[in-house]
Amino acid sequence: MPIHPSAKPSSDRRRITTARIAEMKTRGEKIAALTAYDFSTAKILDDAGLDILLVGDSASNVVHGHETTLPITLDQMIDHASAVVRAARSALVVVDLPFGTYQGNSRLALESAVRVMKESGAHAVKMEGGERVIESIRRVLSAGIPVMGHLGLTPQSIYQFGSYVVRATEGDESQRVSDDALLLQAAGCFALVLEKIPAALARALSERLAIPTIGIGAGPHVDGQVLVTPDLLGITTDFSPRFLRRYAALADVMADAFRRYVSDVKSSAFPSEEESY
Repeated sequence: MPIHPSAKPSSDRRRITTARIAEMKTRGEKIAALTAYDFSTAKILDDAGLDILLVGDSASNVVHGHETTLPITLDQMIDHASAVVRAARSALVVVDLPFGTYQGNSRLALESAVRVMKESGAHAVKMEGGERVIESIRRVLSAGIPVMGHLGLTPQSIYQFGSYVVRATEGDESQRVSDDALLLQAAGCFALVLEKIPAALARALSERLAIPTIGIGAGPHVDGQVLVTPDLLGITTDFSPRFLRRYAALADVMADAFRRYVSDVKSSAFPSEEESY
C-alpha cells in the first residue's frame, strides 16, 4: 500500500496495512482500534500503539454536537481525516463515508471514496450496511480502495431502527446479519465492524469469516475492539452503554483545571513574574 508522504512510519514501528490486519487475525493477535478526529489526539493514540485509527462519523456527535451522525458532511470528514493522517506514523487510518455519500448511488460512492483518499491521504474507508449498499461497496473496491464493512447497529440508519437497542437478537435479523457478513467478505472487504449484536452471534461470525471482525458492544470473541475515544476517556459523560469501559474521568480533570485557571486569572496569580518576558 502506498504511504502518504505526510504520514511516514516511525523507525521503531512498522506501518499497519490491511494485509497486516489480516495477518493479525491469522495468528490470533487482537486488533486495537479507537476513533480519532484531530492531530493532537491522533498523535497520542498512534504513539500508544493503536493498530487502527477510525475517523468516525461519530465526530458529528462528540465534536460537532449533533444528536446523530447524519449531519456531518464529506468535507468535514476529509478535514478530520487529514489531521489524523498527519499524526499517524504507524496506525492504519480508516475513514467513515458519511450519510448520503454512497447509499443508493455507486458512482457517488466512488467519487466520495476517491475524494477521501486523495484529499486526506487515508488508507481505507468504512461503509455501513450489507446487501442494500453492496453495489456501492463493489464500485469502491473496484477502484482499489480498501473497504471496512459495518453491520449490526448502523448509526446512519438510526431513524429506520428507531432506537439504539441491541440488533440481531431475533432469527430473521440475525440471519440477515450473517448473510450480509458473508456477502461483504465475498465482495472483498478487508475487515468488518460488528456493532451492538449478541456476543454469541459475533463469535459465530468471527469463527466463520476469514476477514477480521472488530466489535463494539459485540462481546470478547471477535478479532478486535473499537470504542469512541471521548467516551473511553470520560470526556463525554451522558453516554453509558453496557459495552463502554471508561479508562479515565477526564471531564472532571479538565473542569478542575479550567476552574483553577479562571481563579488564577481573576486573582492576577497568572501569569507570574517567572511566566513573563
